[in-house]
Amino acid sequence: MADAPLSPIAAFTRAHDPDRFLAALFMPQAAREAFFTLIAFNHELARAREATTNPVAALIRLQWWRDAVAEAAAGQPPRRHEVAAPLHAAIVSGALAADDLLGLVDAREPETEEEGIPTREAFGAYLRAGAGGFAVVAGRLAGAPAESLPLLQRLGALQGLAGVLRSVPAHAAQGRCLLPRDALAEAGLAAEAVIADPALAAPLLRALAEEGGSLIARAMAEPLPRAALPAALPAVLARRDLARLAAGRPVPRPRGAGDRLAVTWAAFRGRL
Repeated sequence: MADAPLSPIAAFTRAHDPDRFLAALFMPQAAREAFFTLIAFNHELARAREATTNPVAALIRLQWWRDAVAEAAAGQPPRRHEVAAPLHAAIVSGALAADDLLGLVDAREPETEEEGIPTREAFGAYLRAGAGGFAVVAGRLAGAPAESLPLLQRLGALQGLAGVLRSVPAHAAQGRCLLPRDALAEAGLAAEAVIADPALAAPLLRALAEEGGSLIARAMAEPLPRAALPAALPAVLARRDLARLAAGRPVPRPRGAGDRLAVTWAAFRGRL
């Protein structure tokens, strides 16, 4: 597996989302290229807001991907793009469902709102639809039974929480904050203050990470069919990241050997 040359879409995934790339190596071989494509598509959706200077431009980029998915589903020719072309192939082959992909596009819209995410409830819905929705699609690719999909969604949402918390400084550098406004207000903060000085959010990040760590520990203790495991493996990293953030420690980038070994061990023993 490690010695085989990577396809262009796999190399793209390794460069842009190494956490999910590592999990993809344990996906059934027949589904692996489609999973790489799904990861790359998710990365492009995340870039819709990261790579633009205003929400309107981000919405235009999201619409571009909606149109690319709809065109593939309608049998139209693929768009000339390093991710759109393999995405088209995965949709045409039936490996990825257009409705699932459109749901992932819709899940990114809260990131384009200038006023941010208003409440904890809205924040939870955003995480369940985005990172949680991704985990559900990944589970279907892996052949996970339908009854395991709600647990995968919960695990994915908590992975999304870890991603948001560790990305607060990066988001601030882009002039945005995805932390819910009501949680910020309870901590005596405003999004503008966190954007100006992300260190101000450190106590809130520790509290949210501690809460998320308890939730992910309980979720990971629930039985998970082995077929669903590849879609759940990123939760191993999320649990470790939430523990670091709760302790006020940084998340290493790039990942160290301990993180990679934890994922590999979970994959080989067949449980999180």
